[in-house]
Amino acid sequence: MSEINTIPEYKDFKEFYLKAVLPLKQENPAFRRLDGKLAGSTRNVTAYFWYQDKKWRVDADTFIDRLKIAFDAFEKSETPFNIKHTRDNKGERLLIKGQPIRNSKFNVYKVADK
Repeated sequence: MSEINTIPEYKDFKEFYLKAVLPLKQENPAFRRLDGKLAGSTRNVTAYFWYQDKKWRVDADTFIDRLKIAFDAFEKSETPFNIKHTRDNKGERLLIKGQPIRNSKFNVYKVADK
């Protein structure tokens, strides 16, 4: 029988960072990304969190240092993110205010409404 993995969901970004990212980084200091890989994209989701009454998914290829930048920005402001349309205009993604859009290594997307 296979094991069913449930993707964790957090009430906000701060809770996600403190309960998921920090412990992962402490247990695996060499990890640059949430999935522990060095390169390549993935469709795997690490977790969900809520921001501005919307549910967001964090892809496993997100870089941990970008999450730290976002956490530090969150400490200074309740709105550390810009919400932008994806390239195909079919969804939305979060970008850290003040960070470059290209090659952001911050892969956080709005969960589609049903």
